[in-house]
Amino acid sequence: MDVSVIVPVYNEESTLHTIFKRIKNTSIPCEIIFVDDGSTDKTPQIIKDLSQDPTVKVITFPNNRGKGAAVSAGIKISSGDVILLQDADLEYHPEEYTNLLKPIRSGKVCVVFGARFVENNIGSSYFLHFIANKLLTLVTNLLFNSHLNDMETGYKIFPREIFEKLDIQANGFDFEPEITAKLLKKNIEIYEVPINFEPRNYAQGKKIKFKDAVIAFWTLLRIRFTNEE
Repeated sequence: MDVSVIVPVYNEESTLHTIFKRIKNTSIPCEIIFVDDGSTDKTPQIIKDLSQDPTVKVITFPNNRGKGAAVSAGIKISSGDVILLQDADLEYHPEEYTNLLKPIRSGKVCVVFGARFVENNIGSSYFLHFIANKLLTLVTNLLFNSHLNDMETGYKIFPREIFEKLDIQANGFDFEPEITAKLLKKNIEIYEVPINFEPRNYAQGKKIKFKDAVIAFWTLLRIRFTNEE
C-alpha cells in the first residue's frame, strides 16, 4: 500500500523543516507533496530546497486559494493508493501514522479520521475552538446519523479512488465539512483513531476564523438537503 502525504502550506517558514523531518522519519510515505498556497514568507524557498529530496513533489500557487484547493491539487498529482492529509504546522504528529493506517491496512475500513479531544487535555487557549468543533461535529452527527468525535480534524486518510468520486468543490477550510458530509452521504464508514494534539494560537500562526465555522455549518446543511454528492 503506497501512501501519499499531502501537505498544504501557507506561510509556515518556522515549522516546515521540522514537519518534513518528522514525516520522513516515519519511513511510511512513498511521496510527500507540498502545496504552497501563495505564501509570502520564506516558505517557497524552503519548499524548493526540500524538493531536492526524491520523495518530494511541489505545487506552487501564485496566490492564496485556500486549504481545499491545495489539497485537491496535491491529490491530482499523487501516485499513492492512499492519501494522508498533514497540516504543515506542528499540531499533529506524524509519529502516529502507523496507528492511523492500521485500520486501513487491516482491510476492515477504508476511511480513517484522527480524533482529537478523546484522550488529551486541550488547554484553555483552545477552548472556544474546542466548543465550535464540538458543535459542528454534533450537527454533523444529527444531520447524517453518524457518531463522530471530531469532524474538523486535519488527519483524514482515504483511498485516492474514493476522493475522485466525491466531486469536492471547496477551496477553503470548508473542505473539512464537505468531504465528511459527502462520505457520510454515500454511507462510507469513517473510523476514528484517537490522536495527540498540540493546539497553537493566532500569535503562533493559527489561521482558521469564526467565519469558517459559519461556512462549515452552511456546508453541512447544503449537502444534507440538496442532491449534491
